[in-house]
Amino acid sequence: MVNTSKAIVLSAIKYGDSDLIVKCFTEIGLRSYMVRNIFKTKKGKLTPAFFIPLTQLEITANYITGRSLHYISDARIYYPYQALMTDIKKQAIAIFISEVLNNILREDEENRPLFKYLENAFKWLDSQDHTADFHLVFLKNLMHFLGIFPQNNRDAKRYLYFDLLNGVYTDQVVSNYFISDQNLKNFNKLSETDFDQIDNLNFNKRMRLDLLEILIQYLELHLSYFKRPKSLEILKTIF
Repeated sequence: MVNTSKAIVLSAIKYGDSDLIVKCFTEIGLRSYMVRNIFKTKKGKLTPAFFIPLTQLEITANYITGRSLHYISDARIYYPYQALMTDIKKQAIAIFISEVLNNILREDEENRPLFKYLENAFKWLDSQDHTADFHLVFLKNLMHFLGIFPQNNRDAKRYLYFDLLNGVYTDQVVSNYFISDQNLKNFNKLSETDFDQIDNLNFNKRMRLDLLEILIQYLELHLSYFKRPKSLEILKTIF
């Protein structure tokens, strides 16, 4: 079956001398593709630049039931980024996020609300100047779609602790994984913030690093298959 859908590139790996295996999150779910002869054909319509992580494409492919690898017959960049691929700081965020998504996204079934979120989030990252806290807000929002966002968070400010292991606010420490005091205040502030209020966060580097570590640990505790991103240390040095 031939289908055309929007797609966000997550990774691309060279296969042999001339082919490319590309993993994308599309409007119809997570898909992997083979792009043949992309390094051999100089005048071809498709180039490796199409498949840089987080590139937003419109892909036409032939999908065969039972196959895990499909073949792209046509593709075009439907949203050309203005800064995401050239700004060093934004590139560091993009590399980190693509690695996180490669780790987390497992379902082949379509999830259009999640796709729309990713699509708009990356457009926002591309167009805005103040992006030092983008990855924090992005991860927090992503937890909503994963179904692991903290419970009973409406009354968060009245509790002394947040239990990372059980995902609940509490007045009693019931596990070895918890946050309190300033980290808890910053976590609550982040929980209430979306991209359009990101300037209100005003986190310094120490706060940002602590929150990032908390979010990564939370993902590790709630997703057994989640692996700590290799690009995490690079992100920490920049932000």
